[in-house]
Parts: sequence; C-alpha cells; structure tokens
Amino acid sequence: MRLPAFLTTLFLAAAASAAPPQKLLLWPNGAPGALATGGEETVTIKEQGDHVVSNVHRPSITVYLPQKHTGVSVIVVPGGGHRELWTDHEGHNVARFLNERGIAAFVLYYRLARAPNSTYTIDGDALNDLKRAIRTVRSRVEWSADTRKIGAMGFSAGGQLVSLGATRADIGDAAAKDPVDRAASTLDFAALVYPGPWPDLTIDSTTPPMWLLAGSDDRPDIITGLTNTFVKLRAAKVPAELHFYDHVAHGFGLRATLTGPISTWPQQFVDWLKVSKFIAEDTK
Repeated sequence: MRLPAFLTTLFLAAAASAAPPQKLLLWPNGAPGALATGGEETVTIKEQGDHVVSNVHRPSITVYLPQKHTGVSVIVVPGGGHRELWTDHEGHNVARFLNERGIAAFVLYYRLARAPNSTYTIDGDALNDLKRAIRTVRSRVEWSADTRKIGAMGFSAGGQLVSLGATRADIGDAAAKDPVDRAASTLDFAALVYPGPWPDLTIDSTTPPMWLLAGSDDRPDIITGLTNTFVKLRAAKVPAELHFYDHVAHGFGLRATLTGPISTWPQQFVDWLKVSKFIAEDTK
C-alpha cells in the first residue's frame, strides 16, 4: 500500500524537531489534589502497537520544538474515555506532524477522572491540568511561542477537555508566587476532533476560533454535539470550520494506515491555521 506523501514525511523525517522531545512535569512538586501514593504511570502496548497510558497522577507535557518555528503552539490532548490515554495516534504522531510544519507541539498527559477508583474530576483536576499546560507554554519564552498563537487540539475525551478549556479560561493570578500561575489559560484557537459532548458548554463572543472534525459514522451524540457547537459558534460570530467525513467512524486519529480523503485531515487543519492568519500563507 502506498502511503500519502504527508504521512511518508511524518514517519520518515522526524528529524524536524529542534531537539529530542522532553517530558516536563507540570507541577514538579506534585499537582494540587493529586494522589501522592498513586505510583508511576502504566503503559500498555496493544496488539497493533498502540501505547496506552493509565494511572496518571503527575500530569505532564512532552515538548516537541520545531527547527523553524512559525510561532504557533498546539497542546495535543489524547483521548481514552478519561480512563486511559491513547498517546500515539491521538498524541505523539500528531505532534511530529505539526513539528514538520514549524508548529511547536506539547502532548498532555492529564489525570483520569473515570479510571477505576479515581477521585479526580473532569472539570476540576483534568481541566486544571490543561490550564496549567497552557500557562506553562505561555510563560516559557525560551520556546519561542507567540503568546497570541497558542491553541489546543483534543481527541474524544481530550476534545471534551479542550472544549472546557476554551470556554472556561481565566487571565491568571497576578499575585501568584509561581510565575506560571500568573499567565493566562486562554486559548487563541481550539481543534475538537470527535469530542465527547459536554452538557452545559457556554459559547459566546469570547470563545476562540474552532476547527471541528469527526466521521459521519461516529456516535449520534458526538455528531449532534459537534453540529450544535458549530451552530452556536456561528451565532456568536466566532470563526469556525466543521468537517464530517463520510463512512468514517470514531477514533481514526493520525495513523500511517489512514487512506482516502480522511488521510488529509491534518493538512486541512494546518491550512485552516493559514487561512485564519495564525501562520503565514507562504509557509511550507
């Protein structure tokens, strides 16, 4: 089988990163409310080679910095039903693709509210992990991020989390002792990829521009939720773009095995960043 050209580039030219990706704890001394005795993360390798992470008590980002930076940064948030994190096709593969196009990427490992015996919450602990990641990227000037071009892309449960982050941002605490906490958690754009719906999502004129994606064979609640989000964004006069791919189900992410029209979705996202003026049109 012949791979699409952009996927061949993705998997054969990972050298576009300025440095090997580094994992950074969002709270080096422990996250607020985290289980201190939870132990280390567990990584399970599935039959097709997917790396699935669980038992997350020390939230982190894995940092992918490009050699030639456009100034755009994307926090990539994997899904897994808030029980685990599918970190390849909804995480690191996406980060490498974005790096190839001059975009800094940060793969977020967040606390899992629906894991067995978990005491964490989605709109409390997991959302705070995403906010901390946004603040961290905004406050690290050495990463060459344009602080007006910081976005997030979430898949499934991660998309649900990004939708919360986009609509429940804050400007930071100017009096905080921790300089990271002084930075705003606002997103300049958000990409929701087959996101789990959230019942009371508030969308208004302050909501950031959104890029929305799913397969038409996904669950009815995801299709309806994404459509309603698009309608609300348009009513609030917030820029938005919506894509449904026919005969495509849930969980496609970014894999080397993607074929047909759906295989072009990552480049369509980058093209949207260009049309939205986050990236210069002549950037390759």
